[in-house]
Amino acid sequence: MLLGAYTRTQVWWNDLRERAAEERGATGVEYGLLVALIAAVIVAVVLALGQKVKGGFDTVNSKL
Repeated sequence: MLLGAYTRTQVWWNDLRERAAEERGATGVEYGLLVALIAAVIVAVVLALGQKVKGGFDTVNSKL
């Protein structure tokens, strides 16, 4: 049982390494797209919630 699990893990790990080696050229582009998507989500959240957060800080500031 453990030998089978070990063998499957080794096969999975080797397959993962082969895929990573095959796709090295595209990783920079993929990371760039991921960063751009994260930045767009952050901008959207700030625009949507910015006034509510500012109002909360103003309330706390006035009570202090």
